[in-house]
Amino acid sequence: MKKTLFAATALSLAFMASAVAQEQPKEEKQEGFVFTTVKENPITSIKNQSRAGTCWCYSGLAFLESELLRMGKGEYDFSEMYIVYNTYMDRAEAAIRTHGDVSFSQGGSFNDVIYGMQEFGLIPEELMRPGVMYGDSLSNHNELSAVTDAYVAAIAKGKHSSLQMGDDDQPLWKKGLAGIYDAYLGKRPETFEYNGQTYTPKSFFESTGLNPDDYISLTSYTHHPFYKPFVLEIQDNWRWGQSYNLPIDELMEVFDNAIMNGYTIAWGADVSESGFGRTGIGTLPDMKKAQEDLTGSDMARWLKLSNSPTFVNRPLPQKWCTQEERQRAYDNWETTDDHGMLIYGIAKDQDGTEYYMVKNSWGTVGEYKGIWYVSKAYARYKTMNIVVNKKALPKEIAKKLGIK
Repeated sequence: MKKTLFAATALSLAFMASAVAQEQPKEEKQEGFVFTTVKENPITSIKNQSRAGTCWCYSGLAFLESELLRMGKGEYDFSEMYIVYNTYMDRAEAAIRTHGDVSFSQGGSFNDVIYGMQEFGLIPEELMRPGVMYGDSLSNHNELSAVTDAYVAAIAKGKHSSLQMGDDDQPLWKKGLAGIYDAYLGKRPETFEYNGQTYTPKSFFESTGLNPDDYISLTSYTHHPFYKPFVLEIQDNWRWGQSYNLPIDELMEVFDNAIMNGYTIAWGADVSESGFGRTGIGTLPDMKKAQEDLTGSDMARWLKLSNSPTFVNRPLPQKWCTQEERQRAYDNWETTDDHGMLIYGIAKDQDGTEYYMVKNSWGTVGEYKGIWYVSKAYARYKTMNIVVNKKALPKEIAKKLGIK
């Protein structure tokens, strides 16, 4: 009797456990993102800016290196720290001349790279490597910035009746600041050997065949006239470089025309959106449409879709912004000048949505080893400006801008 009762009870419990298990959601393996390359242009290796606000230089030089690949000049690896050193010296002078009204920080713009190669030249990476002065292979500018920020502020905002000058009629602060950069970044070479030839930084730049006049900056905002250049009002555009203004549809036309014709793009963008993930995906999901498309589905039941795209691990419908939405995000500081990268290709996901292939400067991190796939919708909304070769412009757009 007891054995029979025990067996019946055990059978009942087993049945209940089976029923409960059946009620639990089945964990289906999600396909995730599957990309097919449409067009891919050659780039140099992934770099890592590490603990330094120098994305503008890494992406700007990556752009020039890819230009040389396109031109059939071979593979170059230029020194970021050489451009950084010279740029920071110039930015300090601008801050001091304006008594601190020009900001002094680690940031910069693509214009600093184009200007820098013309004014100061270029050198190979091996001559000024990041971190070499403090026994590292990567940059850490936290201490450097603390020292130089205070140094420049002391001069720019100090109660000086005049600045002290050296025997060569150069301000002493310049020599002092150069000494700091010598200590943290290394001394700038005046001459060097490369592939059996002796160069100065300027003659090395000239030997590459790069022409600064070939490159233009483009943007898309309505607070200035279209088809005219204007100074983009961001702090790191301290050299007051100008960008040609295009309607957003035409700016996106430039993106595609450039990539499909073999050109890469220096891309300045806001990456603070939650859709710009840290695993190598940048999307602008249309959460309302995604909710509608998945209503009643098993996925919607168990994932409990929210309005936040942070959970996105598969393709979703993308939100296609208007010109007015772009402007509003810029005007209310939702779109900010965050990060410089290099766009070098176009790919499609399994739903046919198109993405730009982006070379980042955060090292070989994420699912795609330092490469990001950024939806065209995201780029349309969050692009601050781009730099391209003038020859990458569609003919009709070049004509509207008066560019030959």
